[in-house]
This record gives sequence, structure tokens and C-alpha cells, in this order.
Amino acid sequence: MTRQPVRTALLSVSDKTGLVPFAQRLVDAGVRIISSGGTARALRDAGLPVMGVGDLTGAPEMLGGRVKTLHPIVHGGILADLGDEQHRADLAARGIDPIGLVVVNLYPFVETVSRDGVTHAEAVENIDIGGPTMVRAAAKNHAWVGVVTSPDRYDEVATAVEAGGLDDDLRYELAREAFFHTASYDAAIVDWFERESTPAANRAIAIHRAAELRYGENPHQEAALYGEVGGSGWWADAEQLQGKQMSFNNYLDTDAAWRMVHEFDGPAVAIIKHANPCGLAVADGLADAFTAAWDCDPLSAFGGIVALNRPLDAGTAARIAAAGFVEVVIAPSIEDAGPLSGKKNLRVIAAPAPDPSDPDLRRIDGGFVIQDRDSVTVDDGWTVVSERQPTDAEMADLRFAWVVCAHTKSNAIVIAKDGAAIGVGAGDQSRVGASERAVARAGERSAGAVAASDAFFPFRDGIEALADVGVTAVIEPGGSVRDEEVIAAANEAGVALVFTGKRHFKH
Repeated sequence: MTRQPVRTALLSVSDKTGLVPFAQRLVDAGVRIISSGGTARALRDAGLPVMGVGDLTGAPEMLGGRVKTLHPIVHGGILADLGDEQHRADLAARGIDPIGLVVVNLYPFVETVSRDGVTHAEAVENIDIGGPTMVRAAAKNHAWVGVVTSPDRYDEVATAVEAGGLDDDLRYELAREAFFHTASYDAAIVDWFERESTPAANRAIAIHRAAELRYGENPHQEAALYGEVGGSGWWADAEQLQGKQMSFNNYLDTDAAWRMVHEFDGPAVAIIKHANPCGLAVADGLADAFTAAWDCDPLSAFGGIVALNRPLDAGTAARIAAAGFVEVVIAPSIEDAGPLSGKKNLRVIAAPAPDPSDPDLRRIDGGFVIQDRDSVTVDDGWTVVSERQPTDAEMADLRFAWVVCAHTKSNAIVIAKDGAAIGVGAGDQSRVGASERAVARAGERSAGAVAASDAFFPFRDGIEALADVGVTAVIEPGGSVRDEEVIAAANEAGVALVFTGKRHFKH
């Protein structure tokens, strides 16, 4: 393992967290510090010896600081392959000393464009040029140079310098981080330039590995959890209080449950299995909402994900513990999870609300399809098209069922009653098949219930299948060439029928 000693370091950072103590350790280890601008001022104010970049190059800063490190003496010192005789001769001929450590983080572009009222000129001025150039140069020449882009690395790097230099593995790891750092920075700039293009002509999405997972959907598949740089998903700020590590499937199902339960203002509980609801209910209290959600389909709820939009209390935890096996319980906070403490493998998580506005990105062969995330509205342009008007109670259940249906894989039918789903037909290839599945799960409870369909009924048989088991009101988008036949079927059965004018396919 080769250690490369550090005799000269170039420091130029926007984020000055930990800068002075780190630089002090370098100076104490005999390292000469080169710096410029605000970094040099901060170090001098701390009493540390610093050589200015302008003093090194003989070329003072110009263009208001846009040009200061873009100079052959700087980049020659960074890029020299010290194992190459010609490189060493070039340095000697020009009196250039090698630079063994480059410590740079970039202008705060992301922070700048995130501010309200930032101008185009302000944003452009915060696009760093010299910084990424030095970072990339040092990372390219990692055989001889260490590059640091995060204060998180200061202690480890200072310790290595004090021990005689940076070894091969550390320099390689730092270079890998550095290239990702500049790539992420460029991705943010691309995203800003494309902000007014709908859809964007170009997208550059930087993601980093947040956790390794035991396996993917199945044990033979490798998997990891990745986070988008600059993003803040609910899982990133979640606190897991007990249970096993989250799995690939856990993350997908928990995300689906978490998004669904946050559609409701009152106490609500969603139970998800394979990204589909097998129970969802609203009630005056969380414990009652859980019981109603579980009663929708207890067989499917076994091994499911339970999401609560209120803090988990002891009473609700006790009902969950008594109901049966679940994989995850997620809530905004945990007041008392004591009744669940005996279930050592059960994951209990407190998490912030999901972001409803982040784009929906799906992988296909050789590319992606990207769309705005679906938004569900109620009473927006809805029309009663049947002869019979829905009652107030039916309309309340229709609103509820419509939201649940929008979060259910297509083709989807949801039967609901008294603020609870009682039958869910999900992912069927035909709408009649989805209706039959929902009816089979609801059973005798269908009498006096309502139903929602995520897309229009292409034939009257879907309405007839629901009416035959006692469903009294149905909500669907409308828009079929056979709408009049469907309306006629509803009228013949005395079913109230509401058209929303909006479809909610979910693949």
C-alpha cells in the first residue's frame, strides 16, 4: 500500500465548516497551505500561514474573482504524474511544486436557486467553474493527489497526513466521491436550466446509495436504496424504533401506504399488500379506523403494511398486536408502541409526510418514462348523470372510495361503506373482473354500499355486477362511447351514478 506524503495543499471552500481546525492540523504536520478569497481570509484571521493563489501564480484575481485558480502553475501542480520523467522535467523547468492535497467544495448553487426571488444573474454567478476544474483534475490524478469535497472527511484525511500521507485506497475513494460531487453539481444546474421546460428536454438525476438491502424483490436479486441528491424523502428522515432492516418490498409497499393515508384529513389507516390496499378506513379515532381497515380483508392484510396518519397510541398499537402479523407500522410519531414491543421483527417507524409533488419515474429498457405524480381531487367537475341523486351519506362514501381507488392498481374497483373499504378488486385485466373480485371480498356487506371505478365502464355489465349485490351508488370518470348504456343500466337498477371526468389509472 503506497502512501503519498502531502507537502502542499490547496484549500478553497464555500462551506467553511471545520475549516480552521483541519487546516491547523495540516500546518502542524508541516504542510504548506495555498488558498484564495474568503478561504484565505478565514485562515489568516485564525492566525494560520497562507500563501495566496495570486502570490503563487504571479497573476492576481480578475473578472471579479471568476478567474483565480485557472492557471498552469495551479493545474500543473495538481495534474503532474510524478512517475513520468517528462512531467517532472516540465515542473522543474517552470518552477512548479506538486500539490498533494486539494480541498474544495463548490459555490452554493443549489442553496442560491432555492431562495425565493433569486434572479437569473444571481443563479448564474453561483455556477462554480474553477472549483469543479480543480476537483476533477485532482480526482483524475488520484494516483498522486488526494481530493476532499466534504468536511465529513477532514478528520480522516488529517489523520492520514499526520501518519505520513494518504494511501492508495483512500485517494481512490476520495476521487470517486469527487467525481460524484461534480456530477451532482452539474445535475442541479441542468435541472435549474430545464425548470421552465415541460416536459424537460434533458434530465440529469444524481442519486447516491443510502443503504444496502439484503436482496431485492426476491432473494436472488441484489438491491440497494438510493436517495436523490438534494432530495429529502420521508424515509431519509424516518426513525425506526424497532424491528428488522427494511427490505426492498417493504420500502415500495410502505411508500404506497404512506402516500395513500396522507390523502385524508381525519384519522385514517391504510393497510397495503403488494402496493395495493387491502384495507383503508377513516373514523373518529385511530383505533376504530384500524379495526375497520383490517376487517376489509383480514386474509390479505396478513403480512401487510399499516400506515397511520395520526401518532401511534397504545390503544391502536394493542389492536394491531391482536389482529395478526404485519411487516411495518408507520406513523407521523410514536406516542406508545408498547403493545408491539414483543414483536421483535415488526418494524415500527416514525416518519415525516411524503412529498406529493415529486415526479413519478419508471425504468424501461434503455430509458425511463417520467410523469407528474397523480393528484386526486373530489367534487371537481363531478356530475350526477343518473335519475336518482346520491344521498349525503352515499356521496361521502363516494368521495372516500374515489380516493382509495386512485391509489389502487388498475383495473380497480373499490366498494366502500361508512368510511371504510369493504371490497377491493385490484390489478385485473378487465373491469368486470375487478368488480367481481371486489364483490367477492365484500360479500353480504355490499348491500347499501357504494363503489368507485378508476376508469370508465366500457359496458353495462360492470354496473350490473355491482347493482346485483346491492351497491346503491357508483362513481367513475365517464367518457365511454357506451356511457348512455351504462347510465341506462344504473337507472334501471336505481343506482345513483356520478361522473368525475378524470381517470386515475395506476400501473
